Amino acid sequence: MKTIGFIGVGIMGKPMVRNLMKAGFNLRIFARNQEKAADVIDEGAAFYPTISECVQHCDAVITMVGFPPDVVEIYCKKGNIFESASPGTYLIDMTTTCPSLAEMLYEKGKAAGFHVMDAPVTGGDTGAIRGTLSILVGGDEEDFEVCLPIFKAMGTNINYQGKAGFGQHAKMANQIMIAGTLSGVCEALSYAKAQGLDSQILLHSLATGAAGSAQLDAFGEKIVNHDYAPGFYMKHFIKDMQIASDESEKKELHLDILRQVLENYKELAAMGNGDLGTQALVKHYTQE
Repeated sequence: MKTIGFIGVGIMGKPMVRNLMKAGFNLRIFARNQEKAADVIDEGAAFYPTISECVQHCDAVITMVGFPPDVVEIYCKKGNIFESASPGTYLIDMTTTCPSLAEMLYEKGKAAGFHVMDAPVTGGDTGAIRGTLSILVGGDEEDFEVCLPIFKAMGTNINYQGKAGFGQHAKMANQIMIAGTLSGVCEALSYAKAQGLDSQILLHSLATGAAGSAQLDAFGEKIVNHDYAPGFYMKHFIKDMQIASDESEKKELHLDILRQVLENYKELAAMGNGDLGTQALVKHYTQE
């Protein structure tokens, strides 16, 4: 495999494109706003003005967009991936989306001669930049094995989860964990501030103890410094948690913490915070 089409060159997608190029792959990219991709174009990625042109003559196509309707559009809309890519192409959707959508893409793609996988990631923009993402893959195991060199260019913890849709189910489990952990970080720091503790000393004290976590490491300093720039958009996390909530209800699971955190985020988004980073959850407690 040598040539990869990449759809969605955003906060996560852009560094993933860079790491694929560093690994020696030829990148053909499509982005709705060419100017936002100008830097990776200057670095060697070939830009195409349409999805149809981008995905032609590719060994694999990777998609990394925002929401389930975006995924449906880029795969199923007339003239897009399913109609334009060559049969036999490996199609890898790395968007976090609905497991049922991943299953639909797999069935539709397989019937048309494609190799389709769902491969959402976790690790945030920092993991994307460093090439240390965790990649959760669903689909046919033989396709997973073929695409390992692609995955290894972007991540370091790469695991086959099972059949189509299982990558997305694994990502839902990840997002459920984050919801509880990040809310705990926000509550703890809000408590410490109210009690007059020195936040910097507290962060240093707790980082290597039993309460230490990736969420504390990633967002503790940012929360203390009121830095809400997005490494991962609040609006996208709301989408993920809603999917997880919907999937849990199908199994009659009562995930009370998830539901409460989701409601807190929805309230913040309704107040105009949807384009902030997930760490802005602390606003629920501080009323900034």
